[in-house]
This record gives sequence, C-alpha cells and structure tokens, in this order.
Amino acid sequence: MADAAELVRLLRLRAAPRPSPPQRSGPPPRPQPQRLLRGLPCRRPPPLSLRCRALDASGPAAVEGERGEEDVFEDEEESYFSVTSSGLSQVDYLGQSTRGDLNVRRERLEALGGNGESTLHGPIEEIAWKEAGEAETLLHDLGIADPFSVRHSPRGIFCTRTLNLRSISVIGYDMDYTLIHYNVMAWEGRAYDYGMDNLKSMGFPVDDLKFDPDLVIRGLVIDKEKGNLVKPDRFGYIKRAMHGTQMLSTPFVRELVDLRKESRWEFLNTLFSVSEAVMFMQMVDKLDQGLVPAELGPLDYKGLYNAVSKALFRAHVEGQLKREIMAEPERFVEPDPELPLALLDQKEAGKRLLLITNSDYHYTNKMMNHAFNRFLPNDVGWRDLFEMVIVSARKPEFFQLSHPLYEVVTDDGLMRPCFKANSGGLYSGGSAQMVEKSLEIHGDEILYVGDHIYTDVSQSKVHLRWRTALICRELEDEFDALVQSHGQKEKLVTLIQQKEIVGDLFNQLRLAQQRRSNSRPAQTLAATCMDDQELTESMQKLLIVMQRLDEKIGPMLESDGELFNKRWGWLSRAGLWDKSHLTRQIEKYADIYTSRVSNFLHYTPFMYFQSQEQTLAHDAHSYFREESIKVQ
Repeated sequence: MADAAELVRLLRLRAAPRPSPPQRSGPPPRPQPQRLLRGLPCRRPPPLSLRCRALDASGPAAVEGERGEEDVFEDEEESYFSVTSSGLSQVDYLGQSTRGDLNVRRERLEALGGNGESTLHGPIEEIAWKEAGEAETLLHDLGIADPFSVRHSPRGIFCTRTLNLRSISVIGYDMDYTLIHYNVMAWEGRAYDYGMDNLKSMGFPVDDLKFDPDLVIRGLVIDKEKGNLVKPDRFGYIKRAMHGTQMLSTPFVRELVDLRKESRWEFLNTLFSVSEAVMFMQMVDKLDQGLVPAELGPLDYKGLYNAVSKALFRAHVEGQLKREIMAEPERFVEPDPELPLALLDQKEAGKRLLLITNSDYHYTNKMMNHAFNRFLPNDVGWRDLFEMVIVSARKPEFFQLSHPLYEVVTDDGLMRPCFKANSGGLYSGGSAQMVEKSLEIHGDEILYVGDHIYTDVSQSKVHLRWRTALICRELEDEFDALVQSHGQKEKLVTLIQQKEIVGDLFNQLRLAQQRRSNSRPAQTLAATCMDDQELTESMQKLLIVMQRLDEKIGPMLESDGELFNKRWGWLSRAGLWDKSHLTRQIEKYADIYTSRVSNFLHYTPFMYFQSQEQTLAHDAHSYFREESIKVQ
C-alpha cells in the first residue's frame, strides 16, 4: 500500500476534472482495461463499472438481464451490461440476493447464440480452470493480491455468514473506534486519569495507581458481586479469572456461570471499557487491603463498581476529556490515509453511506474533519461522503425505539425539530426505522459497521435484520501472534496426541486388569495371556510417561496465547481447542469482521464474501482444501 503522501496524490488525481472525449472517426477504438491498478491516470468510468466481477467474487453469477431503472452504463459507447435492480432480484443458490449483480444484456447474449455458450469451447470445468489460472497470473502482474492471500492476512475480512456486497444498497458506519481509531494508551489513559481524579475527590486512595492497559482485553466480563474479571468460553465456563489485579489459580476458575444475569455481569465489549475495568480491578485491591476510608460507608464489590462507574461517567459528562481531545486530536487519533479511498470506492459504486454515532455534533465534526479532510481531494469534505449523518443517536435504543429527530442547521450546532430525514441531511437523535423509511430500504439491504458487539452489531441484527460487520483492531496483533506461535503450538499438539495414544493403551490394560479381577477374559486373546506382573509393570510405566507428559503439557498450555496477552491469552480462544465467549458472539451476530474499515480497500465494493466450512466433531475430513483449488 502507498504511504500517506502518495494516497493523497492519487486521491487528488482521481478528483481532477474529466476532459471531454475527442471526436473520433472510423471504427470505435479497442476497449481498454478500466482502472485495474489503483491510481492509474485513466479516464474514470461511470459508477458500477469500476471492476470486472471475475477479479473479486466467487459467488453465483448472472448472465442475463433486462434494461431497467438502474442501468447506469449508457455513454457514448454501446453498453454490454446491466445491473439487477431490486424489483428483478432473486436469491442465488447460496441464499443471497442477486440485487446489484452485473449481467450481460439480453441482446448481447442473443448475438452470441442465445446463452453465450458459443464463446466457450470445451467443458466448463476445463475452461474455469484455465480462466482461474490466467486470472491469478494477471492479478499478480497487476500487483493485486489474490483473494486467498488477502483473506489469510492480519488485515483480511473474515466471513461468518455469506454476504453479497453487491446486494447492499446502504452502508452505515459508527465513528468512535470504527471510522476513527484512537490511541488506546492516550485516550483511555486520559479517561483513567480523569476518573481517578474524581475518585480521589470522593475520598478514595488512588495516588499510587497507574494506568495499565495490558491488565485487560476486550471480551472479558466483570463480576460485580465477587470483584473478579473473568474470561468465559462459548458455553459460559470460566477459563481464566482475576481477583483485583491477581490472577486466580486453576482450582478457582472452573465454574459455569449464567451470563444472562445483567445485575451481576458487565461485559467489556469495546476498547472504551478498558479504563473502567482497570480502575475497578485496582480499586478491588484497595478494598481488600482495607484501605478504603470507613467514612465512605460499608462498600461491597458492587458498590465499589458503582463508584468507579460514576467517577468515569462524570469525566465524560463534564466534558473535560473531550475538550482536551478536540484541542489536540493528533495526540489521540491514529491517522489512516487509506480510509477515505475505501469509502470513495463504495460511494462511487453506488452505495449510500451513513454515519450513525452516539457522539455529539461538535465532537463528531471535529474528529471527522481531522481524520478525513486532509486525505480527501480538492475541496471534498467528510460530509460529502455520506448520504446522511446522525449524531447523538443513543444506540442501542436507536435500533429499538423512536426518539425525537432534530436537524442540525448551523455550523455552531443549532438544531430544530423535524419529522422526516432527507438525503444530505445532518440530524440528531431519531431511529433506525426512520432511516429505513427515509431511504426506502429495509433489513438486508443495509450493512452496519461498528466496533461494539452489543450496541452496534447484535442490536441492529436482532431488531432490524441488518447485515453487520464488526471492527476489532486487536485482530491484527492476534493474527501476528498466532503466526509466531505456530511452531510452539505444533509441539504442544504433538505432545497431547502422544499422551492420547499412551492413554488409550493404559485404559485398555486397566480394563483387562479389571476383567481379570472378576474372572472374565480380557478384550483380546493377547491381553488375556499377559501375566499379572507384565500387566502391572506395563501400566506403571505408562502412568509415569503420562505424568511426565502432563508436567510438560501443563506449562505449555498455561503460556499458550501469551504472545497476545500474558494474563488472558488469545482474544478469540478460551483454552487450546475452544472459542471464547466473544468469538461466539461474533459468529452469532457479525456477518463479517475485520480489524479496520480501510481493509475494504483490499477488496472491492462488489465482493462476494463466502463463509468457510464449519467442521463438526464427526467430520473425519474437511471438504475444503485450499491447496486443491489454487491453480497449479
């Protein structure tokens, strides 16, 4: 990818006025490839003709279409294609809408013999193999990563439910930690400082405490009744736990809990939760040590959590933190010059973009100006990217209830009540149902992208059936750590498999001994013929081997994932084999997930994301073999 300066140059190039085509005589020129290389200074085509579908999609393809209201390829040259409109869309064999698919026009098909088969010579399997090989070579020559390389990278987009991006008419975005990524040490560190100042004013001892962001990770759960921080697996069993700032040993960990009891649990669903969790766990230590002044009243862990939450809430409500960030955004915001280009691709492909954020107008405008405008071409501002902007949205209620709608009518943030949202408007409040009604869309035509698994993703999915994407920046660090630890994990798995084989033999000999003690024959003639001493000595030797293996396996299991976080291990896993509770939530509610919005730049607005095979315990073999489908 190009650096920031180069991306800005390419953006300005793209926005340059397009000259009128010169008058030609004689036969039309041979068509040239359309913008296969990003930034190539060629004449820009109309929207929706930016890419050949074969380069970036593997979903079902339509080959026949009708002229309709969404045919956007009418220019000075004859059009070969049409786009499936909403009224003509169907469902393909993977259950996805064909809305937005590119089709060869009927008259072109008729000229090619009715269905285009006259242009193909030989079995389709052989043709597809050859075309795939040529496509892979061309992608390489053009410097474009193939889908497999992109998918298996820290900045891949990972799919849990098949999604035809061409069928998406509207893409909505959250702002904080989605479009704009904050430096966690800076943002959460200052939130921690302000929160601790408020606790100190309330009488709590905090002078010797410092912010430690490595103390927690996303996906953990605060136990407000016991003063613990826990990491549950997908079934609700606690796999790792911490009381105060001290990790608990294994005997205290294995417990099945009901995570639906909201009064007891607080989920760390976003990076905004880091400062609160660190504050609470540090204050649990103070409470256990008897250092909390008696005049604050008898406090249990739940009362302590409420005090911490109140102190942090004051830091946000009083506005000191946001004023500091607005005054020096460069200290807190991590720039991403690729982001505007990714959104421009989507907008030019006909997607209507929305910004739906809980932040207020003044903060949103300041942050978006800082993060976007310097990377946009000419006089384009961040507002030009979005069909509609909604601030102070009050998510998750935004997806559930209907709140009054106000239009922001001045740069100073002056608002007036209104009853209908219009394209190009800037609003405060309202509801998701209002958005659907104003844009005349529904459910699966909308993709909403956010960083909060509950506020952004699950609620828009459950209440409105929107398609969803989760942004989780930590995926990049975890991906790199998984690659680095691959060799160590192979050794661990080998030891576990060796113990399993040794254990199988031990169990069979133990069963033979049990049957012998009851005057019954063993499972086989050979086992029956073993004398008592040989049986006992073999079992003794196998037990010693397994015990020695356990001494090796135990510490390796304990350290598994420490390249990501020394206390909690992997973000996505709870134990060696099982998924974390967070991963289960992602699989349930997020159709796709990735580390940052600009990762869409590595794909196209026409991508057909396919979920991968989900293996089951009884699957002896996986039917998906990446090596077998790659072109040799």
